[in-house]
Amino acid sequence: MRKYVIAGNWKMNKIVAESVTLAQEIVEVAKNISKVEIVISPTYLATAKVADAVKGSNVKVAVQDVHFEDQGAYTGKVSVDMVKELGVEYVIVGHSEQRQYFGETNETVNKKVKKVLEAGLKPIICIGETLDERNAGKLEDVLSAQINGAYANISNTDALKTIIAYEPVWAIGTGVVATESQAQEAHVIVRSFLKKLYGSSVADSITIQYGGSMNASNAGGLLQQNDIDGGLIGGASLQAESFIAIVEAAEKIA
Repeated sequence: MRKYVIAGNWKMNKIVAESVTLAQEIVEVAKNISKVEIVISPTYLATAKVADAVKGSNVKVAVQDVHFEDQGAYTGKVSVDMVKELGVEYVIVGHSEQRQYFGETNETVNKKVKKVLEAGLKPIICIGETLDERNAGKLEDVLSAQINGAYANISNTDALKTIIAYEPVWAIGTGVVATESQAQEAHVIVRSFLKKLYGSSVADSITIQYGGSMNASNAGGLLQQNDIDGGLIGGASLQAESFIAIVEAAEKIA
């Protein structure tokens, strides 16, 4: 049975001290959450102290990206062993901002997914179409290419250790949210592609989050959809009150 996973992607926000404070606030308000996996993803610089702040709680830590090599002359990058040592359990891979600004491709996403899985960590694989691609009728083509690329040569067993975050690019940070029916339709498409790769049993077991301006007011309706299993939250994760409201909406439905 799929579990709801609510993950907060803090992006390039919060200095270290602010990050620790927010993590502590989330731990405090999340104490009674038992049915939902809670994940927070601070900046690299804050990861160690945030991991210490949540240790022993029901809040897990993710990083926002890793490099696909173990070590070497890759200025500005970090490897999976570096973040694993800090207590990180999840890694966000292939976020649209990585694709848009930093040259991420379906091929590099696949390399990162493999490296994350090799380290025993859990990848949150981001996919999603731009508004132009949606309007041009390319939704299925884009999602198919991203899924097939990310999961190339990934076994059934390893696929079960992954999470997908469907994030329509046109809804990320814009305040525009996919309607419940639009989001559900896209999630059904995503799951159908997973079924082609791995069969129904595996596909029906993989958590698919929605990302793209999910907040306290719209989370309930989105999370009630049959194929939406959580959220990858941006702006609303930067305050404990708004983030926990989404977590509580998922807890209630779960």
